Amino acid sequence: MNGKTVLLGVTGSIAAYKAADIANDLTKSGYTVRAIMTKAATAFITPLTLQTLTKGKVYTELFEPVAYEDVRHISLARQADLCLIAPATANIIGKLAAGIADDMLTTVFAALRGVPVLICPAMNTAMYENPITQGNIERLKAAGCRFVEPREALLACGDLGRGALADVETITAAAKALLEA
Repeated sequence: MNGKTVLLGVTGSIAAYKAADIANDLTKSGYTVRAIMTKAATAFITPLTLQTLTKGKVYTELFEPVAYEDVRHISLARQADLCLIAPATANIIGKLAAGIADDMLTTVFAALRGVPVLICPAMNTAMYENPITQGNIERLKAAGCRFVEPREALLACGDLGRGALADVETITAAAKALLEA
């Protein structure tokens, strides 16, 4: 083990199933992966899948009926060497850019200090190209977040355009580069 921890944020996109491959690759490469799923993400992939691949608890709720010895969203932020959000929907990008902290993923993001953030958008082309979404991306870039741009492909809705989640290999290579920098 290399002792580095990746917070893997998974949001409600059809591309959420690819988070399993991302988690698996990073875990097999020796990184500790702590998965945080939005409620919408659990409609596409189960927490059990990520739990099995990461060999750790998957966080889905901000307030759980479990007694922790710490404030969980703060301790997760402090453990992180990288925060990787893949896939990142227009919704999560908007929340992060606006400073909204209303679930486990957004509160952990708000508590990060000095940790690189890598965001991998996945959405319909119209949503990705929407001026508000692009403005939110620019705001996050100005705050120091890095992005792995989406691919042009045939999307789940049947449209052909930019918005498909980048290839898993591209995402994991970018994550590893940041972790080893």
